[in-house]
Amino acid sequence: MSPWLYLAIAIILGVSGTLMLKVSDGFKRPFFGVASLISYCMCFLFLAPALKEIPTGVAYAIWSGAGIAIVTLFGRFVFKTRLNYAQYFFILLIVVGAIGLNLTTEAIAK
Repeated sequence: MSPWLYLAIAIILGVSGTLMLKVSDGFKRPFFGVASLISYCMCFLFLAPALKEIPTGVAYAIWSGAGIAIVTLFGRFVFKTRLNYAQYFFILLIVVGAIGLNLTTEAIAK
């Protein structure tokens, strides 16, 4: 499987873990808290093979940057979280940086 696909799955699992952690309401809803922990564990199971072929700093920047952007969108439209324009702008800068890293990085050939 492609290291970029591993990274994409890790991003999805990390985001789902974060969203379930929010829904768990500080672990007051234990099902969602435990589901969050499982999702995070699975996230790292997919992140690990991606790090074999994608430089660690690049993979982590893309993983965290994409996660920040996706969680922000869910926060805005699902949880009705409000941010100011400056905060959205700086999140946009993170996304642009992650895209730039993705476009300029090739997986290490084996």
